[in-house]
Amino acid sequence: MIEAPVKMLLIFIDETDTWQNTPLHEAIVRVLEQNGIAGATVIHGIMGYGIHRRIHRKGLLGVSDDKPVTITAIDNEKKLRDVLPAIRPMIREGLLGLSDFEVIP
Repeated sequence: MIEAPVKMLLIFIDETDTWQNTPLHEAIVRVLEQNGIAGATVIHGIMGYGIHRRIHRKGLLGVSDDKPVTITAIDNEKKLRDVLPAIRPMIREGLLGLSDFEVIP
């Protein structure tokens, strides 16, 4: 069981975002794992938009170069806040959010 208070870190990026020649979502998940975060999942979106109001979605024949990606990570608040300084510089154009999360036993 994760020690309270439990939080969910949400990270919104694009599929084409990179960090040191590695897909950004992969680099972030590795940082989360290396820092002992309880769990993380990468969710590949089919449609969305961000601050620039440009719609991201599958194009003709399912091909797109900028589909939305969301990373969720769950752990206690202190551990998530402690890992933020390592993740924030990696995200050039994205959004991070931290919200309350209730674990249902």
